Amino acid sequence: MPLDIVVVMDPIGSIRIAKDSTFAMLLEAQRRGHRLSYVMPGGLSVRDGRAMARIAPLRVIDDPNGWFELGDASQVELGTGHAVLMRKDPPVDANYLHDTQILGLAQNTGALVVNDPRGLRDMNEKLTALEFPQCCPPTLVSREANALKAFIAEHGEAVLKTLDGMGGRSIFRARHGDPNTNVILETLTESGQHLAMAQRYIPEITDGDKRILLIDGVPVDYCLARIPQGDEFRGNLAAGGRGEGRPLSERDRWIAAHVGPAMKARGMLFVGLDVIGDYLTEVNVTSPTCIRELDKQFGLNIAGQLFDAIEAKAR
Repeated sequence: MPLDIVVVMDPIGSIRIAKDSTFAMLLEAQRRGHRLSYVMPGGLSVRDGRAMARIAPLRVIDDPNGWFELGDASQVELGTGHAVLMRKDPPVDANYLHDTQILGLAQNTGALVVNDPRGLRDMNEKLTALEFPQCCPPTLVSREANALKAFIAEHGEAVLKTLDGMGGRSIFRARHGDPNTNVILETLTESGQHLAMAQRYIPEITDGDKRILLIDGVPVDYCLARIPQGDEFRGNLAAGGRGEGRPLSERDRWIAAHVGPAMKARGMLFVGLDVIGDYLTEVNVTSPTCIRELDKQFGLNIAGQLFDAIEAKAR
């Protein structure tokens, strides 16, 4: 039975379809005969307690010269019969949080929202990893520069980052005695006003920052190792990393077995785990990527696996 798929995403005209996981989802939904609608930027609203959206019919084409067509936009109430893909990129700022609250109203009246809006609000992508300390490297989250400097001294070298960055932005590598440490910590914490995270540096980053995808708590059999290039220590594709697909290791599956059931229980149908060496570093719930790269390298249909789960829940 066809579903009404409503997508909330960043402007569709600016995406890179060869790497865009949301686009892969839309192609799969269309292939299955579902009806696609695109929420116009800023188009979520509330009227008398009802979740509303300004949407346009959408058709997608796997062609870099012209990958979408939109019909005329209209205002609709979101609820029963709608499956909403919430795929906006961070930052998780006030606007993002307000949108999840609106989608929560839609959920309360019967819409299926992927991922669950409560989880999107509650699960900071860096702090959520610390719910599984057995999987993580030594980590400190603090506003206090002296505590963070002591952590670096204890471990000799650490990676420092904000709690709300993405794509490798605002990530620093600091060694004990580095004269830049003070200014790095001042920048990250805004002189003690905001929390920053310090994690022991994991040398295996040179072999890649692995992205493991979970669908309704179950890992896809392959991950994408994002390997730093040149003099860059970050593996993020947005920071110039090279993507290399690999089968999951036993340790990867062990981590997924610890994290997956909790994600499933919280309604997080599509989640990306970041793993460096043997350690979980982040749990991505807002807009995990790497579908198209893994599909291409291994002949997979990851969006198909996701829509199997979506259709089962919609039924």
